[in-house]
Amino acid sequence: MSDLSRRQFFQFAGSALAALGFGQLDFRSSADRYGKVLAQSTSRKLALLVGVNTYTDLPLTGCVNDVALQYYLLVHRFGFAPEDIRVVTDAEATRQGILEAFEGHLIDRAKPGDVVVFHYSGHGSQVADPDPVAPNPDGSGVNGTFVPVDGSLPEGYPEVGGTVKDIMGHTLFLLMAALKTENVTVVLDSCFAGGATREDSRVRSRAGGSNLQISPAEKAYQQAWLARMDWTRDEFVERYRQSVAKGVVLAATSPTQLAREMSINGFDAGLFTYFLTEYLWRETATPESAMSYIRPQIPNVLRQTPLLEVKLGSGYETQPLYLLDPPTPRANAVVTAVEGEVAQLWLGGFDRASFETLGVGTEFVGVEGSGRVKLRSRAGLVAQATVEEALEPGTLLRRV
Repeated sequence: MSDLSRRQFFQFAGSALAALGFGQLDFRSSADRYGKVLAQSTSRKLALLVGVNTYTDLPLTGCVNDVALQYYLLVHRFGFAPEDIRVVTDAEATRQGILEAFEGHLIDRAKPGDVVVFHYSGHGSQVADPDPVAPNPDGSGVNGTFVPVDGSLPEGYPEVGGTVKDIMGHTLFLLMAALKTENVTVVLDSCFAGGATREDSRVRSRAGGSNLQISPAEKAYQQAWLARMDWTRDEFVERYRQSVAKGVVLAATSPTQLAREMSINGFDAGLFTYFLTEYLWRETATPESAMSYIRPQIPNVLRQTPLLEVKLGSGYETQPLYLLDPPTPRANAVVTAVEGEVAQLWLGGFDRASFETLGVGTEFVGVEGSGRVKLRSRAGLVAQATVEEALEPGTLLRRV
């Protein structure tokens, strides 16, 4: 992860830390130290986490926070080494930046048997598909895309059409297929329909339609990958229609629905990512059990139904999520920094209802028997606590 990426990633926490009295405390090194120790005895695990807030058209507020949710979960619960997690957010998350990161960090580095996670939070859209690989569910002749930070609408839209720099679902399929391991999990927190808002939520969708075309560079990129893998178009179509390319895909919505982000306990995040990660802090889950938990958490009025797909015949839906047994115990929180008698906590393992009962004086103890802290204040998922029994950064906590 570059220093620029780290600054962008942790920027969301800076204001919370300042509000809690930590000022500019840099807690990255503690996560690095703990993650390296935890990952020493485990197999190689690689992750690429992409989050885009700063769109010119309809900026978002929770996508970089989604990256933080996944980052802390992967490091402190699933044993990923921080240096094996690549974070691409906002200005770095151009079409070229995302594709180069996927190739360089995942395709070039992953070996057979390695664990790979790709997460995307941002706008989804739809564009005309001049050469459809599979029929669109609604018969509209458009195809779903992921919108990079430079995926702006053409001037004069919607009266005037044009090309956009989106990344097609077809491209993601090819990139997944190019990975040298089958142990792949893709998490997509975006939607594939026109923009709208409802009450206090924001929809992760940039406007689209049949008068938008994909850029020639995107189609050329797909053709280059077909040639590299020595696939004919017919082979690609057959594979695409059969199932996802590899592993597991967890999507925030069905192809025609809207994915939403909102403020949850003072923390802006995608509903899907938030519920997924807080559940995984507390449970050893399979994709099926995680979806069974998440779906009822999203209000019916939002009409957002998360979708699970696995490679045909793999049985991955009943395997541990991320195709990896968590090497650490269940927890409600983790210590991310200690300064004297004050500890900083990340409260990733609480559901919405539990947050209402978290107040000054709430006590936490180490899940493995050492360490105790008492809550002093909280801003979103970042909290400040008084150390009552010595502990180190990386200590997992449960509420007393």
